[in-house]
Amino acid sequence: MKKTYTYLKDLPVSDQDVPPDSILSQTVFEDGGVKVILFSFAPEQELSEHTASVPAILHFLDGNAHLVLGEEEQEAGPGTWVHMPANLPHSIFAKSNLTMLLYLLEQ
Repeated sequence: MKKTYTYLKDLPVSDQDVPPDSILSQTVFEDGGVKVILFSFAPEQELSEHTASVPAILHFLDGNAHLVLGEEEQEAGPGTWVHMPANLPHSIFAKSNLTMLLYLLEQ
């Protein structure tokens, strides 16, 4: 039987060793329709304002963050889920150790 799925039994969520003053990222899945990247932030680390050329989803798994989405500010915690259209300016500031999945969606 040909494998038609991807199964990750133990996606690291909170116990990752993130060096101080660092952000780690690792692609965990990629096919023609979506690229999924796991981000782990040390406290007070930031992805400064930027845009993505494709629609994206932010899914926060652990920790707390301050988000800027376009002109609006939001707070994020475990379970927060955000869909962003392509080219939306956004930034992420980790208020604590933070683990987040980023889904980049093909148009």
